[in-house]
Amino acid sequence: MQRIYLDSNATTPVHPEVVTAMLPVFTEDYGNPSSIHWFGQHAKALMDDARTQVARLINGETSEIVFVSGGTEADNLAIRGIAESQKSKGRHIITSTIEHHAVLHTCRDLEKQGYEITWLGVSADGLVDPEDVRRAIRPDTILISIMHANNEIGTIQPIEEIGKIAEVADVYFHSDGVQSTGKISVDVKKLKVDLFSMSAHKIHGPKGVGALFVKKGSVLKPQLTGGGHERNRRSGTENVAGIVGFGVAAKMAREGMGSEMDRVKELRDRLESGLKKNIDLIRINAENAPRLPNTSNIMVDYAEGEGLVISLDLKGIAVSTGSACSSGSLEPSHVLTAIGKTPDEAHGSLRFSLNSMNSVQDVDYVVEVLPRIVDRLRELSPYYKRA
Repeated sequence: MQRIYLDSNATTPVHPEVVTAMLPVFTEDYGNPSSIHWFGQHAKALMDDARTQVARLINGETSEIVFVSGGTEADNLAIRGIAESQKSKGRHIITSTIEHHAVLHTCRDLEKQGYEITWLGVSADGLVDPEDVRRAIRPDTILISIMHANNEIGTIQPIEEIGKIAEVADVYFHSDGVQSTGKISVDVKKLKVDLFSMSAHKIHGPKGVGALFVKKGSVLKPQLTGGGHERNRRSGTENVAGIVGFGVAAKMAREGMGSEMDRVKELRDRLESGLKKNIDLIRINAENAPRLPNTSNIMVDYAEGEGLVISLDLKGIAVSTGSACSSGSLEPSHVLTAIGKTPDEAHGSLRFSLNSMNSVQDVDYVVEVLPRIVDRLRELSPYYKRA
């Protein structure tokens, strides 16, 4: 059976060049980068090279890149770090209702600690209105956190506009860029963000490593104390092999982003047009909004999402119903309910997320297989028979 992977917003396959670069770090270049001998300094040099590549990917400075364990830690460090460093100035934070759980749950935890969170709603296409951000700002607002691109429906937020509003109001601005980095152009200077989260495994790098861009001058309270690594912002011996892999993945993403993502978008559009042609009563969530080139969230009426995922998996096709971080949850997607979908509609949605390793043959196979699966599942639905 052929296996087709279309769940790249959950994770991507590690590129062979990334693996090749990482292997010597386990066997030859294994020094601790904090050690002053040759082994340590060689490891540090490898890490510095990777830091340069990650900084170049987002047009940041090398001194502004803090390596962490992944997107969740980056979000936590940004939000908790600012909340704790600025609490004498205020305890009000602004975010949206469609953020990743790493942001949502962190903000909810801060609410329990006495911080006040303003939860901004979104449009039917999943977009935050910058004017809503402007109106929500108060004298005690210390942080705005709005994701760059949504992991479930792919909408790209007007971060540059929000960044200008935050700059004028002199409020720290964080954006979760885990899904956007390496897929669309990111310029942290143009976006006017103070903090920006990234993760290697979304761009063909290894799991267990990410980074937080911290703009020069930002006052961030570390969440891990110890040896003062990463310029006293994140203690702990660095994951050198993972960081090296992240650097190679970042370099490859920067050099091939334009052509690769154009091709991926063509595949995504081919998938959507093929499914719309061959399946009735389907809708593409946030179809009219600016979206990531690789992401398509499709709502299939009278067919339950989990059943579709399982049926597709039996045919060798891997997709999801939403965020991998909430897989197994019986609750409908908070993103889809936030854009106005009913729980039943949310449960009937599929997320297809492609990567540069996917092919036309992959897409065409899905277009061939899925209509038959939908027909079979709908035959089991009494609601569809009466439609």
